[in-house]
Amino acid sequence: LKLQFLYLIDITTMMRAALLLLGLTAASADVFFQDTFDSLSKWESAADKGVFAHAAGPHYGDAEAGKGLKTSQDAKFYATSAQLDKEFTNKDSDLVVSFSVQHGQGIDCGGGYLKVMPKVAPADFNGETDYFVMFGPDICGMSKKIHLIFHYNGKNLLWKKQPKCEDDTLTHLYTLIVHADNTYEVQVDGEKKESGSLEEDWDFLPAKEIDDPKDTKPEDWVDEAQIDDPEDVKPADYDSIPEQIVDPEAEKPDDWDDEDDGEWEAPMIPNPDFKGEWRAKKIPNPAYKGPFVPKKIANPEYKEDKELYLTRKPLGSVGIDIWQVKSGTVFDNIIVSNDVAEVEAFNKKHFFAHRDAEKEMKEAAQKKAADESAAAAAADDEDDEE
Repeated sequence: LKLQFLYLIDITTMMRAALLLLGLTAASADVFFQDTFDSLSKWESAADKGVFAHAAGPHYGDAEAGKGLKTSQDAKFYATSAQLDKEFTNKDSDLVVSFSVQHGQGIDCGGGYLKVMPKVAPADFNGETDYFVMFGPDICGMSKKIHLIFHYNGKNLLWKKQPKCEDDTLTHLYTLIVHADNTYEVQVDGEKKESGSLEEDWDFLPAKEIDDPKDTKPEDWVDEAQIDDPEDVKPADYDSIPEQIVDPEAEKPDDWDDEDDGEWEAPMIPNPDFKGEWRAKKIPNPAYKGPFVPKKIANPEYKEDKELYLTRKPLGSVGIDIWQVKSGTVFDNIIVSNDVAEVEAFNKKHFFAHRDAEKEMKEAAQKKAADESAAAAAADDEDDEE
């Protein structure tokens, strides 16, 4: 009985510890910012920039839920920002940034990306403001890519990858997850688009290895991949072939006067048998060793950083800093968190719940336009017959 009693105590202790651990885990899940744009009250634009409207695009799943931060003026720079609910760092945790974009205007050239940055006053926010990460679609002409730029040690680092962004007029969801193990994932509409290592996919750090400056090419190194064929000999009569010959079809004009015009000479034309300067044919060089490549050594400038993922300053603002030729882009359903599940639940409610209805509305509008066009064409045909 005593052993059974002690066993029950141990089980109870373990269950309490597990519940406590779960409680701590749940408490550590934070949402630092979210906006479904019931209004624009959280946002303030810089002076002399494009004006944002609180409106939906041409098609939506729900008229009110479809309203967002909409660019309203053509050929304008836009700069607007909002304060996070609280400043934070992503030390030892995920950073998740997610938002939706609809280019209902059929964008030709302009950005659709978001910046997460240290706290900044809206009046001071502009294209020169330091940020931690810039993420989202960018379209201009044939260039249609997802931007993902990190700011690290005073430099903005471009993504080595350039995945294509969505370029239709539907709403699309862009999600970035930065893990504390220096890996990342980019999702579009909830599906993984890219993933990998921060160190490999951006130039955060110098190369681990460099060419050994002391390893120089040997003097007897053979660089020529091909050589003249020693068995290929120039034909004996090769140089006797003239570059030009007399045009055999030329005839002296009937009105040519030798006394007045001089002795007539037929014009010269290129010789079809002339082959130019003789050159021996090439054959593979048996002594060729390939291009010389110095051996690699450890780069003395390289210093490992296990916290590439980590913002150097607390994050306190989110902003949109873009140029657009044709306005009409709608930003909506922005969330910044350290919990993937929290963001997935948010997106399920605010994006995926309206996705199918938006597609149906667009398809209905396209069908209506096609029917009206066909009816107009038929009416024109009847007028022509009369």
